[in-house]
Amino acid sequence: MDFKGRAKNWDSDTMIKRSEVVANKLKEILGNQKESSIMEYGCATGLISFNLVDNFKKLTLMDSEEEMINVVKDKIEVYETSNVFPVKVDLTNEIYTGEKFDIIYTSMALHHIIDTEKIVKIFYNLLNEDGILCVVELDKEDGSFHINEKNFNGHNGFEHETMENSFKHAGFSNIKSETFFNGKKIYQEKIIPYSMFYTVGKK
Repeated sequence: MDFKGRAKNWDSDTMIKRSEVVANKLKEILGNQKESSIMEYGCATGLISFNLVDNFKKLTLMDSEEEMINVVKDKIEVYETSNVFPVKVDLTNEIYTGEKFDIIYTSMALHHIIDTEKIVKIFYNLLNEDGILCVVELDKEDGSFHINEKNFNGHNGFEHETMENSFKHAGFSNIKSETFFNGKKIYQEKIIPYSMFYTVGKK
């Protein structure tokens, strides 16, 4: 799925509210770790991470779409944040050779990536020892969530067990999953319910 051209309209009321829910859940899961460096993959315009700038020492925001990263750069200036660092990279076909991280999280990005096990293993390798990965994703559904996106070719959400197995195969331990949010989309006057879950594990 191509996100090109979507950055300028990304920060809708729905996305802002959902990002606040995810950010609050991440705070609950990860706690206030002011000495930790984190990375968000598939950050889009940074809606989640800009809610967390006071919780971490350094935030590296990665996305494959340059327009999204440019919006992040603009927000850094507007909000005068000194601990957010945007990086344009597609980890599915590029190798990131920078620093490693204490925590990696990603929200609603993996269902767009065909090889889930591969990207989870990449995250594992980018973590410091005892590092934490937290994936927020769409619960398994019938495809209605992306009904308005004709070229969608990703996953229709995930079973918890499927995501946990990806974590296990990568080498993670202390793995836990839980559904934490129920929402709805409206498309052509049709209400489409969906839910999100998190899976967290330790390197």
